[in-house]
Amino acid sequence: MTREDAWALLCEYTKNPGLRKHGLAVEAAMRAYARKYGEDEVKWAIVGLLHDFDYEIHPTVDQHPQEGAKILRQRGYPEDVIYAVLCHADHLALERKSLMDKAIYAVDELTGLITAVALVKPNKSLAEVDAPSVRKKMKDKAFARSVNRDDIAKGAAALGVDLDEHIAFVIEAMKPAAEELDLTG
Repeated sequence: MTREDAWALLCEYTKNPGLRKHGLAVEAAMRAYARKYGEDEVKWAIVGLLHDFDYEIHPTVDQHPQEGAKILRQRGYPEDVIYAVLCHADHLALERKSLMDKAIYAVDELTGLITAVALVKPNKSLAEVDAPSVRKKMKDKAFARSVNRDDIAKGAAALGVDLDEHIAFVIEAMKPAAEELDLTG
C-alpha cells in the first residue's frame, strides 16, 4: 500500500478535478492529524486520498462508499483502511472506533468548507483563510450549501478537539498542499 498506488486508484475512478482536489485536501488533513497523534502518516493519508475515490461511479448513498470498499478489498487494502473509508459516511451509522475513523469523519466536510471559503477570498488563496472566516461562513447556510455543518461539529467533538482549534489545524494542514489544490492565489 503506497501513496502512489492510492493516487493511481483515485485517478482511475475519479476524472473530476474538483473531486481529486478534495481527496488531496483530505489527505493533507489526515496526514497532519496522524503526525499530531503519532500515528502512521502514510496509512492515514491514503484513507484521506481514497475516501471518495468511487463517488463518480457510485454517487448514491446505497452505493457509496460500500461499493468502493469492495474495490479496495479486491486491490488488497487493509481492513482498517477500508473501515475508515466506510466510517466517513454518516448514513452507514458505523461506530468510529479508532482515531483514524474519527479523523476522516472530522476532516471530510471541513476541508470542503475551507476550500469554498478560500475560493471566495480576493486572491483565492488558503493564505487568506482563518478560523473566524470559516466559522462566519459556517453560519451562512446558503454558502457551500452541500457542506454538512453538523458533521463538522460532530467530527470535532468525536476527536475531542475544540471546533475553532480543529478548523485552524485543518487550514494549516492544507496550506502545504495549496499549490496542488489551486489555492495559492
